Amino acid sequence: MDAKFDIVVIGGGHAGAEAAWAASRLGARTAMITMDARAIGRMSCNPAIGGLGKGQMVREIDALGGLMGLAIDEAAIQFRTLNKRKGPAVWAPRAQADRSGYEVVLQKLLRQPGGPDILEGTVERIRTKPASHGGPHRSRITGVALLDGRTLACDAVIVTTGTFLRGLMHCGPTKTEGGRVGEKASKGLSAQLRDLGFELGRLKTGTPPRVHRDTLEYAALTEQPGDDDPVPFSFLTESVAREQMPCWVTYTNEESHRHIRSNLHRAPMYSGQIQSTGPRYCPSIEDKVVRFADKPRHQLFLEPEGRDNERMYCNGIPTSLPQDVQDAVLATIPGLERAKVLQYGYAVEYDWVPTWQTGPSLETKIVSGLFLAGQINGTSGYEEAAGQGLVAGVNAARRLAGREPLILGRDEAYIGVMIDDLVTKPPTDPYRMFTSRAEYRLSLRSDNADQRLTPIGKKIGMVDDDRWERFEQKRRLIAELKELSKRLRCNGPTLSDLMRRSESSVETIRAALLAEGVGSYPIEVMEQVAIDGRYAGYLARQDDQVERFRKLESMKIPARADYAKMEELRAEAREKLAAVAPVTLGQASRIPGISPADIAVLWIRFAGRKK
Repeated sequence: MDAKFDIVVIGGGHAGAEAAWAASRLGARTAMITMDARAIGRMSCNPAIGGLGKGQMVREIDALGGLMGLAIDEAAIQFRTLNKRKGPAVWAPRAQADRSGYEVVLQKLLRQPGGPDILEGTVERIRTKPASHGGPHRSRITGVALLDGRTLACDAVIVTTGTFLRGLMHCGPTKTEGGRVGEKASKGLSAQLRDLGFELGRLKTGTPPRVHRDTLEYAALTEQPGDDDPVPFSFLTESVAREQMPCWVTYTNEESHRHIRSNLHRAPMYSGQIQSTGPRYCPSIEDKVVRFADKPRHQLFLEPEGRDNERMYCNGIPTSLPQDVQDAVLATIPGLERAKVLQYGYAVEYDWVPTWQTGPSLETKIVSGLFLAGQINGTSGYEEAAGQGLVAGVNAARRLAGREPLILGRDEAYIGVMIDDLVTKPPTDPYRMFTSRAEYRLSLRSDNADQRLTPIGKKIGMVDDDRWERFEQKRRLIAELKELSKRLRCNGPTLSDLMRRSESSVETIRAALLAEGVGSYPIEVMEQVAIDGRYAGYLARQDDQVERFRKLESMKIPARADYAKMEELRAEAREKLAAVAPVTLGQASRIPGISPADIAVLWIRFAGRKK
C-alpha cells in the first residue's frame, strides 16, 4: 500500500466535500480522491443553493457544522426567501451563486488546517476481505486501488460519485461518455460494485442550455431582484452587505411547443435512446410539453452564473433535444430571439445503488465500512447530496471510533426525513426534497435549525467553541425575550398573547419593547420569538404527535431479525421487511405495503426492546 488513511472519500462533489470535511473534523485521517481537484464543489447544473425544502436542509447542514452555508454566503450574488406570502414554516432561503466563485470558496474551506488530504486520481477498485463470522455483512473494507496503480489502505470508504458512474451524456443522437461536459466518466467502479454483490440501477437527469448574457433582449424580460434585506444561510454570517445581481423571467409559448412536438422523434427520451428514469419534479421541457399539453406556456428563470461570467443559465428548459432544435426553440422565446448559445442542454444517464441495500447510517448492508452518499443513492440536487455527505462522513468516523451512528429523526431534521424516505421507500426516480415530505414542518423551520441541531453538532464534535458560544448567546436572548413577553402589556393583552395572533411580527415586538423603554434585541432573536409565538398552539398539538411517533421509533428491531420465520406476518410483509431491514418499529411502519396489523405483530414480538 502507498499510504494509510482511516477514511477515503471517492468524489469531490457536494456530498464528497461535506463527507470529507465531517470525517476529518471528527479526527479521522481522511483522503478525498477526485479526478480534478479544481472541480471540487463544481455546480454541474443551476448556479444556486437552497429553495423549497432544500434551503431548510442547507441551514441544518450549517447548524451541524457543515460547509455549504458558509460557502454560499461568501459566493452568492443574490439572496431571496421563497414563500414569504405563506407561513414561516415553509419560508425557504435561496441564493444565486457565482458559479466559479462557489467552488473556489469551498476548496478554500476544505484546505484549512486539519482538513482532508486531496488526491487526484480515479478509483478503479474498492478492496475488501471477507467479514468476520457473526455479522450481517459479507465483506469489509481494506482499501482502494487507483487506475494509475496507487493503492490506499483504509477502514472505511464513502462513495459520492454523482453522475459519473458510467455517465453517458445525450444531446440529440450524439452520445458522449462523461458525468459532466468536458469531464470523464468513472467506468470500472460500477462493475466492481456488482462484483461486491450490489444491484445497480440507471437514472437520468438533465440540464438546460446556457446563453451569452450580452445577446439577450432585456426589455422583453421581467426583472427579478434579490431581497432588500438579504438573509444569509450560515448562522455564523452576521450580514450580507454586497450588491446583488438580478435574475430575469420569461416564458415559452405555443410556437416553442410546436417546435418541440414536431421534433419529439429526435429527442433521446422519446426515440428510445434513453431508457432510464428522469426526475419527476424537474422534467425536461419536452416532457413538460407532452405531460402538460393544456398549458400554453412554461416559466423560465434566466440566472447569471457570476458577476464576471458571460453565461446565463436558462432554468426551466432542461433538454436533450438536438442542437438545431434547441436553437429554434430559444428563438421563439421573448428576450431570447437572438441569444447566442454557449453550452447546449443535455441529458446524462448514470448508475446508482437502489437504497434497499443501504441502512439509515448510510453504511451499506453488504460491505462493512462502505458508505454511499448523494446521487448514487437516487437523489437529485446539491443540497440533498450535501446533507447525505455530512451524515455519511460523521457516521464513518463514529463507526471507526466504536460509537453509535448519528440517525436524525423525521421530527428533528429535513435531513432525517430524506434519509428515512430513501431507506424505507427506495425511489424509482431521482428524489427531491420538498416541505410537503415533512410531517413536522411546523417545527422543522429554516429559522430554528440551529436550535434543533447545534446541540447535536456539539455533542458529536462537529461544532467548535466559537459557534457554540454564539449559539448559547442567542439561546439565552430568546429565553429572556420569551419570559419578558409574558409581562409586557400591549394595550391590554400581554405581548406573549399578542404574538399568538397571526398578524404579529418582529415589528410587534419592537414596538412593545420601545413603548416600555426596554432595549432592543437582535432581529434573528425577535423573529424566532415571533414565529414561535405564532405557532405555539399548533406546536403544542404537534408535540403530542411527536411523542407518539417517538414511542414507535424507540422500539428497536434486532439487526438480524428472521422475518421468514414470523408466520403471523403476511408473505408480502415478510418479504418487504427482509429487504429493507428496518432499525425501528417506526421505520417499519413507513415501508409501503406494511399494514397496521403487521406493526401490531412486530410490537408484540419486540416489546421491551428500547434504545
